[in-house]
Amino acid sequence: MFDIVRKAMLAGFGVQEKVNEFVSDLVAKGELSNSEGAKLVKEWSAKAEKTTEDVSKTVDDLVKSAVEKISLATKEDIDKLNRKIQALSSRVKKLEEAAAGSEGGEEQSDI
Repeated sequence: MFDIVRKAMLAGFGVQEKVNEFVSDLVAKGELSNSEGAKLVKEWSAKAEKTTEDVSKTVDDLVKSAVEKISLATKEDIDKLNRKIQALSSRVKKLEEAAAGSEGGEEQSDI
């Protein structure tokens, strides 16, 4: 999926170069003024950027939807589980220490 987006963006950069060349040619031929050419390139660049953002958002939404459908754990899910494991490990350690302490106390009282 990432490769498709990367190729689309690279193609967009290639198109942008062609647009710049095309506008430069029109300016050189006198069919557009420098300010008109600059305005045209600026407008095209803004539209291209918006399109790139839209494609990126669409891809993100598709990936999120696919992850939800196949029930894969997200980074947030894994982080939450890691926090629970840490808390449980800490509780087990305290219980083991308490149990070892009470066993040691019983042995001393038997002596």
